[in-house]
Amino acid sequence: MSTTALNDLSRFPIVQAPMAGGASCPELVGAVCEAGALGFLAGGYKTAGGLYQEIKRVRGLTARPFGVNLFLPQDGRPADPAAVEVYRHQLAGEATWYETPLGEADDCRDDAYDAKLAILLEDPVPVVSFTFGCPARETFHAFDRVGTYTLVTVTSAEEALAAQRAGADAVCVQGVEAGGHQGTYRDDPADEGAPGTGLLTLVTQVREAVALPIVAAGGIMRGAQIAAVLAAGADAAQLGTAFLCCPESGAHPLHKRALTDPLFTRTALTRAFSGRPARGLVNRFMREHGPYAPAAYPEIHHLTAPLRKAAATAGDAQGMALWAGQGHRLARGLPAGQLVEVLAAELDTALSGLSGHAHRSTS
Repeated sequence: MSTTALNDLSRFPIVQAPMAGGASCPELVGAVCEAGALGFLAGGYKTAGGLYQEIKRVRGLTARPFGVNLFLPQDGRPADPAAVEVYRHQLAGEATWYETPLGEADDCRDDAYDAKLAILLEDPVPVVSFTFGCPARETFHAFDRVGTYTLVTVTSAEEALAAQRAGADAVCVQGVEAGGHQGTYRDDPADEGAPGTGLLTLVTQVREAVALPIVAAGGIMRGAQIAAVLAAGADAAQLGTAFLCCPESGAHPLHKRALTDPLFTRTALTRAFSGRPARGLVNRFMREHGPYAPAAYPEIHHLTAPLRKAAATAGDAQGMALWAGQGHRLARGLPAGQLVEVLAAELDTALSGLSGHAHRSTS
C-alpha cells in the first residue's frame, strides 16, 4: 500500500500505541479513534477469546478504523531452565513479602498467536501490527486478501528491510526512548552493551533503507515532537506513555500517578519483570533484581506476574512494572479525545512555524 493509505486511516498522523497489560483498553481506543487518531488494542497476554470480546467492544464505541497488535511467538529454544530457577530463588523474598506464590515459568510461550491470527482473518479489523519479529510472507498475503493494513515494529534498518521483503505495508520504527518492551526481532544478551539508537536517527536510517511508510515511536509527548519525526521522514507518530494518564486508560492508578511523581526521576531498560529488555520507571524491584534477571522471555514474565499483581493490590508502586518512555514527566492527564485535539493543535502550530522559518530562509 502507499503512504496515502496509512494517512487515510485517521484524520491526524497520530497513533495511540498498543500497550499490553491493560492500558490500551477498548474505552481508550474508542475515544482516540473518535477524536481523529488511530487507536490500537494490545493483543499481547490476552486469550484469543478475550481479544475477540475487546474487538467487539471497540466496534461498539467507534465506526472509525482501529488496530490490533500481536506478539510473535518466541523463536528458538526455551530459556535456560537453570537460569530461570536461580532467578526464582532470588525472588523468594518477594513472594514472602507479598504473600503470593510465584508464577509458573513454563506457561504458554506462543501467546495463542495462531488462534488470534485466525480470529483476525475470519473477522478482519482495519489494521494489524506485529511486535517481537516479522511474520512469514504468507501471513501478510492472507491479511492483504481480507483488506487489513499491516505494520511491523522494527528497531533497526535491517529489521525494516526484512519487513519490506516479507510484504508488510508499513513499519513502526521504535527508538530506544520508547516505554515498555523493545520490539527487536532478536533478544541477544550480547547486544546489551550497545546504548540503542535514538528515534530521529533511526527514522532517518530506515527512511533511506526502505520505501515503506513509517510510524515513529519513542518518547513522543508533544505535537512539536510529532512535527520533528514527520520532518525526519516519518508519516505518523505513535504515542504510548502520553496516553497512559488519560482517564480512559486501563493503567493502574498508581502507574498513572508515578509518571509525574518526583519520586521517580528516571527510566531504564530492564529484564527484571519479563526477561526481555523493557523501559520503565526505576523502582525498588528494578534496582534489586534487574542486574540478575536472565534473558528468558516470556518465562520471567509468567514468573513475576503474581508479584506484580500483588504489589498493585497492596498499593506498592515499588513492586510494579511501571512501563514508561523517557518523556514520562511530560504526561498530561487529559481525556483521550482532548489530548488528541491538543496534540493536533500543537502539531499544526509547529508545522506553521517550520513553514514560516523555511519561507524566511528562502526569501
